[in-house]
Amino acid sequence: MDTYTPVQEIGNLLHEVAEVHHRVFRITDGADDDWGSWYADWLINLSELPTLLKVKPVRSELIYMLVGLDKQYTAEHPAEPWESYYAARLVDYFQPSAG
Repeated sequence: MDTYTPVQEIGNLLHEVAEVHHRVFRITDGADDDWGSWYADWLINLSELPTLLKVKPVRSELIYMLVGLDKQYTAEHPAEPWESYYAARLVDYFQPSAG
């Protein structure tokens, strides 16, 4: 049985939400200027994201993070897949502080 870290599991959720979004917006070939809003709603209400983060993100804050990460990823052109890049930063950002 494979065990995944929260970052890997969140990366998998991000991949899944991207696929679902593309199917929902197939008529526009996935184009959606307000994609961050759609992703945030799905991730908060229809996925395990709150459980994995151990906190239910505020929708507007998650939108802010997703859109910001998209801009950073586009500007930086890192070698890692976007899902891994976003997931690691979302965990760092939303992880409750210890103590």
